[in-house]
Amino acid sequence: MTGNEMWQAFCHAAKINENTEHEIWNFYDGDGLADELAKLVCDGVKTATASAKIAYETENEALPGVGDYSVILFDNDEAACVIRNTKVSVVPFDQVSAEHAYKEGEDDRSLQTWREVHRRAFTPDYEAAGLEFDEKGDCVLEEFEVVYR
Repeated sequence: MTGNEMWQAFCHAAKINENTEHEIWNFYDGDGLADELAKLVCDGVKTATASAKIAYETENEALPGVGDYSVILFDNDEAACVIRNTKVSVVPFDQVSAEHAYKEGEDDRSLQTWREVHRRAFTPDYEAAGLEFDEKGDCVLEEFEVVYR
């Protein structure tokens, strides 16, 4: 099922307008980790994610908000599930909590591993803006719930 097909099925089941704003995406732009992370979301292990705020600024994109919907895709762009944001906050990288790292559900779920992985993941966003990675730089933290599978 495609992302659009899943969105239509969700809207029909939830009785909401298909024109309701939503995004369709996969984790890490589908570089091989998308399957693993989408499965963690579907299994209820991964209930949060993070991104570098500078990426939104570079792309002139609005920050996500509470209540926003997304269709999560697998690596092959097949739809995995629909999520809805329940909490969004902006926090400096060096102040992200162990609780948030745990909610992301990845690897050993520790803050130390979260920082190592996300430092590598966010560095290209800083480089695209002509900057070096900044431990004090803001992260956009999202918590979500699966609303349709």
